[in-house]
Amino acid sequence: MYWRIRDELSLSECLRRSYYKLLRDELNQFLLDKALTDSYRNFVSRNIPYPFVERRELKPRARIPKLEYECQNSFLVIFLEEIIPPEHKKYIRFFDSNRTTKTNLLRSKTLSMDSNFDRTQKYLESAGFFNVFDELLPVDYALLIQRDPATQAGSNRYSISHFHVRIDWPITEAAEDMARDLRYISKDLYEKGEKYAEDIQKKFFEYYCLPEMVGGRRTAAAVAAQYLRRIPCISTIYVASSESRALIRYTENGVSKSVLIKLSYKEMVDISDANKMTLAMFKKHYMVANEGKSGIFIFKATYASTAHALPSEGGKLREIVPEPYWLTVNYQQILPRPSVRDWAPITCNLIYS
Repeated sequence: MYWRIRDELSLSECLRRSYYKLLRDELNQFLLDKALTDSYRNFVSRNIPYPFVERRELKPRARIPKLEYECQNSFLVIFLEEIIPPEHKKYIRFFDSNRTTKTNLLRSKTLSMDSNFDRTQKYLESAGFFNVFDELLPVDYALLIQRDPATQAGSNRYSISHFHVRIDWPITEAAEDMARDLRYISKDLYEKGEKYAEDIQKKFFEYYCLPEMVGGRRTAAAVAAQYLRRIPCISTIYVASSESRALIRYTENGVSKSVLIKLSYKEMVDISDANKMTLAMFKKHYMVANEGKSGIFIFKATYASTAHALPSEGGKLREIVPEPYWLTVNYQQILPRPSVRDWAPITCNLIYS
């Protein structure tokens, strides 16, 4: 395991992790709203039908239609528990020129000239953080949030340290790193031939719950998730793309996808009855919009690795076999609306129903 569990941390490190996870909970809610409900409003404002994700698209190894939707919000955010050491700049491109200073942001035209940005707004505890964060989200490449090294010892402050962060680690090296960890190769990606190397690269995308050889932000997110295993701390990567219409999240616990789904009146009644609540209560706390008698909800699928995507027993070298699945749906949930704090997710099987 590349990150230490809580029982292996000092008291100050435990406090830092608790604070990190608290901040992550806040980011989760904001980014769910930005990626999904705000995108839905974009479509509605232009009188364009929202392209709901088909439930079959949430199955492992499912094919996703290759269409880009202009109204769908897209972004890539890397949130690290610790600090990325300078020696990693070769592949995670963060430099003085793309630090989140007002001068850099105005020079790159990332912020509007009349912006009231000041340096304290880049800290997650700042009252104005989410205003600045919202303005920075659409930038090309990624935003990097990490612990501020300038703070005093014992103080855990997190800030948007860099923008326009490029992930320049080659996919072949990421796939090779994954295959070596899982003991499908001993050293080199091509040690068993070109066909074997191609199979490994396909499995790399499956490992990160992506369609085969997809491009753009989603590939950058998967490559970053693999690369950041070199840093002994937990990290969270959020990626929303105009093609997937989903918010994909990579954490120390694996991968999840959140999408908007439409439930019929009967489905809403069945779910509310099964969870011992009235239909009105279900709509009030979980429905983000309605279309006629149908309701729009946030649905989250969380995936688990099968034995083929876990390290081999005893670290023995093994052969890759393309057919077996590397992921399985672990659990499915309907999430409360992002502004709702006192209601828990509802477990609900929709993918295979």
